[in-house]
Amino acid sequence: MFISDAYAQTAAAAPGGMLGNLTSFLPIILMFVVLYFLMIRPQMKRQKEQKSMMDALAKGDEVVTSGGILGKITKVTDAYITIEVSEGNEIIVQKSAIATLLPKGTIKAL
Repeated sequence: MFISDAYAQTAAAAPGGMLGNLTSFLPIILMFVVLYFLMIRPQMKRQKEQKSMMDALAKGDEVVTSGGILGKITKVTDAYITIEVSEGNEIIVQKSAIATLLPKGTIKAL
């Protein structure tokens, strides 16, 4: 008498269907696009420039190593470079240790 009957509700339709699923993933997709353009693409460009610089190294070029040593290239092999740091003093470094290629005449100006 005092207790009313309880009825189950019918299932509601999914809001938006396919469009609702796409909008829920849109922030994640947008985040990956921004990550690509701000981090991955510039890093790939730097790697490409570094590789082309290493391939173009030749005898007589003035370089700076990653350790900060300035010198003139006297010999180039496949994996190593001989650098003259002062008159009569040469060191051998790996090609990957070259950080920057300097314009000609930079070392004499210092």
